[in-house]
Amino acid sequence: MVEYGVAKLALPGHDQSGDHHVVRCNRNGVLIAAIDGIGHGEEAADAAKLAASILNASVDEPIISLVEQCHEQLRPTRGVVLSVASIDPAHGMMTWIGVGNVQGVLMRADTKNRNPQETLLLRSGVVGSRLPPLQATVIPVAKDDTLFFVTDGVSGNFVENLPVLGNPQRAADRILERYRIGTDDALVLIARLVGIRT
Repeated sequence: MVEYGVAKLALPGHDQSGDHHVVRCNRNGVLIAAIDGIGHGEEAADAAKLAASILNASVDEPIISLVEQCHEQLRPTRGVVLSVASIDPAHGMMTWIGVGNVQGVLMRADTKNRNPQETLLLRSGVVGSRLPPLQATVIPVAKDDTLFFVTDGVSGNFVENLPVLGNPQRAADRILERYRIGTDDALVLIARLVGIRT
């Protein structure tokens, strides 16, 4: 249903990255998430891994329920910020939500009838500590639209030169190399939606 690539690096001097991802098929399509544990190092990695395991274990749940489950189970940890998308290829719809500062951008393959780029509305907060009121956004998606999630170890300038087509792994590697800030863990997740019915 998706072709995806992930590029990530830990903060120099640390063995583990606090940035993790999930790409998992579910009953209706596919769940995609980028997770950034607060801070860096082992405790950030532990929080992000726990969030990823919660998402993986409950992929068929609605995404607001998934974020709420993460919030409850991450209370003993540093917490995370995350962005999550659930793609329903049969109906050509994507539901997405973001808590914190994991940027999300959808680049459309066909720009004739729609905005070429959609940006995820991020709500301020920390999953596991301060959960904001949750409201997901539902948008139509089409074949070969491309979803980008990046953590705050990557400069927001990455949106100025997004590749619409091409290999998602090479594109993720290129964005990480070009836009990595170097003062935090960094992750780039790119997923092209190849299984959307037209």
